[in-house]
Amino acid sequence: MNMLQPLPATDVLEPTSFVDPADADARLAPHPMMPPVSEPELASMPIAEGAFKSVAEAGVGGLLSAFSTGVLTPVNALESLMTSVDITRAGGEAILRPIPGAHEAAVESAARWSAGNPRPLEGIPFGVKDIIDVADTEVTCGSKFTGNRIAPADADVVARLRAAGAIPFAMTATSEFACGGPHNPRFGAVTNPWDASRWTGGSSTGSGAALAARLMPLALGTDTGGSIRVPSCWCGTTGLKPTGEKVSRRGVAALSWTLDHVGPMARSATDIARVLPFMTGHPDPQLAHDCAAFSEDLDIKGLRIGVASGWFTDNVDQAVLTNWQKALETLETLGCILVELPPVDVAPYHKAGWIVLQSELAALHAERAERADLMDPGMFGRLRNGMAFSAVDYAQALQARVAAQDAFLGAMDGLDLLITPGIGGEAGSLATLTVDVNGAPLGFQDVISRNTMIFDFTGFPALMLPTGLGRAGLPTGMQIVGRPQEDALCLLVGAAFQSVTGHHRLAPPGASSD
Repeated sequence: MNMLQPLPATDVLEPTSFVDPADADARLAPHPMMPPVSEPELASMPIAEGAFKSVAEAGVGGLLSAFSTGVLTPVNALESLMTSVDITRAGGEAILRPIPGAHEAAVESAARWSAGNPRPLEGIPFGVKDIIDVADTEVTCGSKFTGNRIAPADADVVARLRAAGAIPFAMTATSEFACGGPHNPRFGAVTNPWDASRWTGGSSTGSGAALAARLMPLALGTDTGGSIRVPSCWCGTTGLKPTGEKVSRRGVAALSWTLDHVGPMARSATDIARVLPFMTGHPDPQLAHDCAAFSEDLDIKGLRIGVASGWFTDNVDQAVLTNWQKALETLETLGCILVELPPVDVAPYHKAGWIVLQSELAALHAERAERADLMDPGMFGRLRNGMAFSAVDYAQALQARVAAQDAFLGAMDGLDLLITPGIGGEAGSLATLTVDVNGAPLGFQDVISRNTMIFDFTGFPALMLPTGLGRAGLPTGMQIVGRPQEDALCLLVGAAFQSVTGHHRLAPPGASSD
């Protein structure tokens, strides 16, 4: 007798009903037919003009222009920045330690400029978040657990920037393992250069603060729930979370391998466009071509921009909204067509993103849970959450990435980009761990990742840039989001906006100057 009875038809799992989580990553991949790109093509990116009063104020383009004309040498620039680090009153705790070999690299860069054979980013100093490996340098992840670990080799992104002539010169502070709260257990809090009672936002705390304080023109950050974009918003700088996997994560300490992104932080979208083609894990000729065109054409007439509401505008301070609406009006004057973005139910995807992040955090750090006395309380809380989720919770959250991508691709049908407000309030208080939203103190967890986590979850490129100052005189921001691989389009709109506004040039009181 056959003991196996057939299942009722309603209980049979149809093969097509299974959602493969790998489909989400497949959608982020560049077009497979892209032709190879040669170094001469990448090196042909023009050097834009960049007048500046001091090395501290100079961006990437300004420094390259000064190097090319002999007004300044990479050695002079590096020495000036290192002096600023020693004497600055604002943002000083953003930099943890110098990187060995920077002076020797600057000497080599100066010789290359003199000989007429500079590489594309020759002599540009940059900071490196303290979870990204730099050869022969102490990299601690902001944790007591790591001791005085010396990185054996450069992370891929550092190696690529070095190959283009850029010089890693300073390690910048991070929340513990890019996951903790403001009060780092090993190095302390990084205060916001605009107001020392406020936080920079995490977890790329040092990179955001150092850029705002004019201690460097370029820095590397990572973004898992908003960790490039939050400090960029709260410090009044510009940061890009690229398309998922566009920049290699090799040599970068993982927080959540599904959601982690590595990206550039600077003071303008144009500077980011200048460096991004030299950071990507694989040569990207279309990106190089599009970014090279920035110096000649910032025309954005006719672009259809989806204006977000609902989830993205709820729990947002009126001053943030006012500055965002003014920014949208500016884009209209530049010829953009603003269209209301169809509603997307973000809440379940936001929740799923946090399940993925905390589950993968637990997989990496569960054995450390017994030493909570050494750990940042914020990280410990997220670690405990991650240890409580089931395998089914985690797997279903991974599957939701495909649905989230479908939802946003559907909402963006017929649109070129979408734009949201930045973080819901001005920089939060270090004393209370709250953000003021229309007079109400809301906890960091309720505000910081609300508008950013979803684009780590989907892997879509997202650019954060400043829109002015709020009621407390602190920066506010907006977020420009594109479809996968449309990083350059996000940067184009950001660069066009910044070409007719000056918000990105505002410096905090006490920022370094030569």
